Amino acid sequence: MTYYVLIAFCVIILLAYIFDITSKHTKIPSVILLILTGMAINYFASFWMIGIPDMSRLLPVMGTLGLILIVLEGSMDLTLSRDKRKLIVGSVSSAILLFVVFVSVFAYIAVYYLHFDLKMSVINIIPLAIISSAVAIPSATGLGKADREFVVYESSLSDIIGILVFDFILLSSGSLGAGVTRFFAELVITLLASVFFSAGLAVMLHKINHHVKYVIIMTAIILVYALAKLIHLPSLLVVLIFGMVMNNNVFFENRFSSKIIDFEEFNADLNSFKNIVAEMTFIVRCFFFFLFGFYTSVAYLLNLNNLLITFVISAAIFIFRALFFKTVLRMPLNPLVYFAPRGLITILLFFSIPSVMLLPFMNVGVITQIIFITILMMTFGNIFFQKADDMVQKDRNENSH
Repeated sequence: MTYYVLIAFCVIILLAYIFDITSKHTKIPSVILLILTGMAINYFASFWMIGIPDMSRLLPVMGTLGLILIVLEGSMDLTLSRDKRKLIVGSVSSAILLFVVFVSVFAYIAVYYLHFDLKMSVINIIPLAIISSAVAIPSATGLGKADREFVVYESSLSDIIGILVFDFILLSSGSLGAGVTRFFAELVITLLASVFFSAGLAVMLHKINHHVKYVIIMTAIILVYALAKLIHLPSLLVVLIFGMVMNNNVFFENRFSSKIIDFEEFNADLNSFKNIVAEMTFIVRCFFFFLFGFYTSVAYLLNLNNLLITFVISAAIFIFRALFFKTVLRMPLNPLVYFAPRGLITILLFFSIPSVMLLPFMNVGVITQIIFITILMMTFGNIFFQKADDMVQKDRNENSH
């Protein structure tokens, strides 16, 4: 049995690697191929009556680890500078305003037309309002540098904002004013603590001479995330700030810090740490989406009763996005308008909703269909944008001759 498990693990990792390589050419995200592979294996295992241990309890653990690693990997690719001010402001405003508009519109419909409780409505809608960085960031590798950075900023912030608001509303009790005051107090505490924590880990990364050090840094990040989560602090913000502080260490380089840290050597260590994070992220992400596919029933995808709700929500995601890009940001729609996939964080938050607070029309089928539709839209955008790019390049070559 041991060897069968080892073979299965190796095959999943190799398949994920093949999907990752081919996605650059086919423009089909590796995530959707992993989900479909999991579904196919579940079907054949049931058909041939092969007994497979229940691993569904691993999903929340793998999902949380994946979220931490993906945001960390993305944040360590973000470089802050004055010439990127427009890009940063655009991505931040997109993450915040689109989230607020989406939640507000659907909460209004649920409360005033369907007569559901406001708190219940908002809690159910938030998971669908969040862009999945776990899907968007890996799928943006084929985009230009500016577009890729926009996706990283927007999706990472969308995850953070969504989790912050979700936890705040789910755990809130008492008056709204007291809750909002506490929320902003926790935010300030987290920001200050994150900077000091990041500085401490940066010194550790540089000073540890033991051959095992990158795993220790990763363990410290996950531990702090879990502890912050337990006391209801915005823990994902800690991860984002740590990654950005590490990658933008040039801002901390001065006469005093240079006596403690050799920044040239530190950046060499940082590059090695980035490589370790990227490989760990790849492994955790591939197992999460494979397991999600394995425990996703084909009946969920083909359930016609959910299609109307799914279509309305999916259409709203891209209509709001297109209007915002056109009227507020005044940016071209291609390719970023398509990069609004739902995924890992949507699943995690949906499973965090207490059963007594679930709306009647919210179920695993609706969530699964929305995830597939938004990922397919992103796939279409990737393919369409690539074709447009190829045509422009062809025209340029013909004109040059």
